[in-house]
Amino acid sequence: MIETKYSLDINIYPPDSLATGAFDGGRITEIKPIPFPGERSYATNTGPLFYWAWAEAKGYGKIGLHPHRGFEIMSYALEGEIGHYDTLGTRSRVKAGGAQVMQTGSGVSHEEETIGEHTEFFQIWFDPNLREALNNAPTYREISPQEFPIESSNGITIKSVMGDTGPIAIKTEAVMKEISISSGQQFTWELERNFSLAIVTIDGKGTIIDDVNDRKFSIQKKYFSIVHAKDDRIVSFQADLGNDLKLAIIQVPNKVDYPLYPEQ
Repeated sequence: MIETKYSLDINIYPPDSLATGAFDGGRITEIKPIPFPGERSYATNTGPLFYWAWAEAKGYGKIGLHPHRGFEIMSYALEGEIGHYDTLGTRSRVKAGGAQVMQTGSGVSHEEETIGEHTEFFQIWFDPNLREALNNAPTYREISPQEFPIESSNGITIKSVMGDTGPIAIKTEAVMKEISISSGQQFTWELERNFSLAIVTIDGKGTIIDDVNDRKFSIQKKYFSIVHAKDDRIVSFQADLGNDLKLAIIQVPNKVDYPLYPEQ
């Protein structure tokens, strides 16, 4: 739903409105808060945030060797363990709370594995200046769970993932946090003019609040939300009573000073 008369546009997408996918004969399934262009979904890319999938597997699954160029790609483990191999010679595994980041540059191929009885992970693509990125050598970095700064106060826990104080630095302008909100507590985000928030509800139930216009939007596990700001605004997130709320939040600019894919 888009309310164009407000300076804060809030769009809520339940999981049945999102694109889906599968790999390895259905061993790995996914919903796509932000799908690839042309896939059936009510949600689309936001600025340089190009793609976001939530993958899940019960038992071992494998996404075979395949190529990438240009994009900056992060796999973020939610549960279980994910494995990675690439043509740079990298072999690595990260457990829940860790991440794997590729800046694919001039080109690299990789494969992914799910390890253990139950695995869930995000894969998120960012769109840098591809004209520049394609001239760079590809890179890979593994970030263990212990490397992410975590702050807790008054029932709010903030894990800094990317940008700002997060350990992941990419060319694309983006900030990512994982926010845990205890039952009944409220967290606020200062959203600057011409920026957007993309939000995936990892767990729990709660509400996104537009305080200025007294609007409330219910969210729960696997809901995807987009908030666009036309002016500087405060966005509030509140956990329902009896429910803790866990969110993954990515902030990106609405526009960048280079052409985004496929306009490159």
